[in-house]
Amino acid sequence: MEQHPLSVDGKPAPKKKKPTFLWVLSGYLLRSSFWIVLATLIVLVLWPYVVITVPSGYVGVLWRRFNGFDAYCLCFAGRGTALNPRQIRDEGLHMIWPWNKLFLYNLRLQSEKMTVNAISKDGVSVIAQLNVRFQLRHNNVGVLHKFIGPDYLKSVIEPEIGSQAREVISAYTAQEVYVSRELIQDKIRQQVQKSLGDHLNQLVQLDAMEEMDPFHYEDYLKDSIQVLDTLVLSIELPAPIVEAINRQTQQFYMIQETRFRVEREIEESKRKQVEAQGIAAFQQTVSQGISESYLRWRGIEATNALANSPNAKIVIIGGGKDGLPIILGNTDFPAASVQTSGFPPAKPPSETASSPPPAALPAPSSTASDMTSPTSR
Repeated sequence: MEQHPLSVDGKPAPKKKKPTFLWVLSGYLLRSSFWIVLATLIVLVLWPYVVITVPSGYVGVLWRRFNGFDAYCLCFAGRGTALNPRQIRDEGLHMIWPWNKLFLYNLRLQSEKMTVNAISKDGVSVIAQLNVRFQLRHNNVGVLHKFIGPDYLKSVIEPEIGSQAREVISAYTAQEVYVSRELIQDKIRQQVQKSLGDHLNQLVQLDAMEEMDPFHYEDYLKDSIQVLDTLVLSIELPAPIVEAINRQTQQFYMIQETRFRVEREIEESKRKQVEAQGIAAFQQTVSQGISESYLRWRGIEATNALANSPNAKIVIIGGGKDGLPIILGNTDFPAASVQTSGFPPAKPPSETASSPPPAALPAPSSTASDMTSPTSR
């Protein structure tokens, strides 16, 4: 026989309903919401420290707070900076413990401009603007991070380049610095690379070595920074020094011009001497082959050609040497009196018309006995 608790009014108490699934789920979520919110906040806060992305061209150097097993290289790793090249994190997504840190280093080609004040060999102040291009080595980044740190540019590279640039410039005069840019930048690069290797090895602390052999450790630190070149962008000298150098250069080229002119005149003199010798040899050769009869024949041919030309002229037959005729110019103008052997002087037409003709003409010369009287054309 069932027993029911009695109420005050003597009626049995109502039966309890069975809990449904939704009611159970809502109660569970209500009780666990606090823990869900707490876990979400923890994930959001620790996400940047646990999940780290290494961008393109970078690598990550891990620093551990405690000793432990490294799943990345499948090896046991101690606390501190991971010096083993196998423990360097490459590009991509990486997960670390929130109490560890991952430092990013740029492995791409880097360029940095800097200005150096130096004194030349002759005591002139020189301001040189340099552009340094360098690159970090992949396997040496861990050693570089442990003993130098991310601020390696200001703590190592700039002081070394400034010191070596001043030393190189001090070995040249102001004029040599002004015109020997390529030689200076090559020497700066060589000395900077050598100086970086020597000085970085002096910073090595062998007792702090944890995972690598000390001999290899020195090699890793020495080659951690590779200086590719040091370009000299500009060199500034005091204005009076620059003007003096320009004037000196101008005078040098003027001397060269004068020297070239003298050489040209010497060559021209030699050319004229050779030409004169050639003309003298030609005249000597021609004079041996030309006779008096040949010259007379050439004169007759020239006279015949001139007499047949349409120009106005006067030809006096038998008046020249060796019986060659004499040719006068234009007959439109009164010609001067010509005294020839066997002929009277010429008179103007007016005088010839008024005056009586001469009594008798003198006898012609023997050379013109077979020729006709003067003819006017």
